[in-house]
Amino acid sequence: MQPQKIPSAVSEPASENLQRLAALFPSIMKDGQVDFEALKAELGTFEEVDKERYELTWAGKQQAKKTAAEGIYGRTLKYVPEDSKNPDTTENLYIEGDNLEVLKLLQNSYMGKIKMIYIDPPYNTGKDFVYRDKFSVSDMENAQAEGDISEYGERYTLNSKSSGKYHANWLSMMYTRLRLAKNLLRDDGAIFISIDDTEIDNLKQICNEIFGSTNFICNFIRKGSGGRQDSTHYAIVHEYIICYAKNSDEYISGKEIKSDNNYPLYDELKGKYYKTQLLRKWGENSRRSDRPNLFYPIPDPDGNDFYPMLSPSEEGCWRWGKTKMFEEIKDGRVEFKKRNNEWIAYEKIFEPVDDTENTKLFSTIIDDIGNSTGAALLKALFNVKIFNYPKPVDLIKKIFLLGDTKDNDIVLDFFSGSATTAHAIMMINSEDGGNRKYIMVQYPEKLDDTEKREKENIHAIDFCNNIGISKTISEIGKERIRRAGEKIKEEGGENAKGLDIGFRVFKTADTNVRWIAEENGMGVPQTQLDGGTKSAKDRRDFMPDATDIDVAYEILLRQYDIPLSAPMETLSDIGERTYCFADAVVVCLEEELTADIIDKIAAIEPMPHKVVFRDSAFGKDINLKLNTMQRFDAMMKKHGEKSKQPYTVEFL
Repeated sequence: MQPQKIPSAVSEPASENLQRLAALFPSIMKDGQVDFEALKAELGTFEEVDKERYELTWAGKQQAKKTAAEGIYGRTLKYVPEDSKNPDTTENLYIEGDNLEVLKLLQNSYMGKIKMIYIDPPYNTGKDFVYRDKFSVSDMENAQAEGDISEYGERYTLNSKSSGKYHANWLSMMYTRLRLAKNLLRDDGAIFISIDDTEIDNLKQICNEIFGSTNFICNFIRKGSGGRQDSTHYAIVHEYIICYAKNSDEYISGKEIKSDNNYPLYDELKGKYYKTQLLRKWGENSRRSDRPNLFYPIPDPDGNDFYPMLSPSEEGCWRWGKTKMFEEIKDGRVEFKKRNNEWIAYEKIFEPVDDTENTKLFSTIIDDIGNSTGAALLKALFNVKIFNYPKPVDLIKKIFLLGDTKDNDIVLDFFSGSATTAHAIMMINSEDGGNRKYIMVQYPEKLDDTEKREKENIHAIDFCNNIGISKTISEIGKERIRRAGEKIKEEGGENAKGLDIGFRVFKTADTNVRWIAEENGMGVPQTQLDGGTKSAKDRRDFMPDATDIDVAYEILLRQYDIPLSAPMETLSDIGERTYCFADAVVVCLEEELTADIIDKIAAIEPMPHKVVFRDSAFGKDINLKLNTMQRFDAMMKKHGEKSKQPYTVEFL
């Protein structure tokens, strides 16, 4: 056993990539450095090629690559139990912070563990966006990169920009995050990205570079309702969802799942399964004054005229015109159900006829599901219109099917916004009995940081004020998950009984550990070493506000393959400051190590894979440390004689 210090960096992608490369091609390593000529030979290239090649480049791309490869120091994820829901049983995570930091902090715990990633990043409208990452390029450097100005400052053309900073900041922001996101995907995993016309071409090119063009799966076209009337020539009614696999050979094309859960009702006359959808229009433009021609009566089962009413006093409208309505009624595609002693009209949507092995889904994956359905769902949860254009839950559910998610798969959304993805996961789990888990990541973006934003988000701000939460998108997201989970569980059937509607909350924060502090406290402000409730050792080892739980989770981030949702227990029979994650990692933060503590840790069942001790627990007595570790090693080897399980020791 060779004990070692825990590294201060959570992950160092460049160093890890180098180790993988050396494992694949040992001959390329010369005196610890990569021999790039030898690497070219390993890849079948034996002579210099011209430097020009087909690729997308922009001002700041090299910096973006460097940023993605840099390790992350001095940052951690802080557990926030007071914001969490059912934290002791849930396997879901909600993380507040800049998603670039979060993706780096998740590398060890979730590398190769995520089945599907869905993101709806900020579209590049030419306005400022939150995620900047300090990709600063001077006007002169930008003009040179675009070809407008020579290296000597000579202007070639007069203000003839076609891309430049308009695209560069957005591309750099996306590039770094996608590079890191790829590492988290399983070999059979895939990423789905919502995007519009502005950056679709550039996004595909950077995805080709990161994921490989051979792993491009499809450019799905999502057709919504209505259209963007601010378009120059035509009202745009579509956007895109591009899909790339981690490995296209492992990717399984999703298919519409045909089951009683998706089409739970059966029509005896037609001999088909079906599901229902409200026949009255909902969401935007759903009042009679919006569409007067869609307000008319149809006969209810009692033979009375039935009108589309939003409420007893407010008139609404149907989704169909008169001609189509009565054709559908004649064809048996309209039915009434009674609720609270009142009739409600529904459209009957029948199970698709084609169910053969060779039937493929169309690339136009969603038809007539507009953003208004997302807004209406939020309004039903919050009793006020929170946001104008949240993604529809039905759209995200459809993407889960395309991504072939099921069972215990993990879904990641690192631009989670109002948390539609979490809502959709709970809903689809309640429908098919799955146990999909989610990781939501959202920057705590303020709703009222400018006068314009305050005006746009006035209802959301009022809502936050009324229930006493911070006026940020992340707080709205957490509250949505809480309310949606309760509603789904209340209205769901058998599958909803064991539904996981909880989540653990973490926030990005400064480190809790003095990774570089010397034994004598060198480099630590004297004000932090004197006084306070902490002991002298704790003041030297940890930050003033750090708790043991904070430190334990920070150590967990440096372990491989153990999720942040893993159960953590206090081993109180050993000490009040000794913890165990997932029966695999023991974190002993006791200030003094005794023979009794060592014996009890060595006897833990099942035998842990790793044990972490505080270096300061041995004081300055090197012999005590050596003797203690020799005793511990002997006991652990005896303990593991039958299983032959190896273990490691690290010092904090």
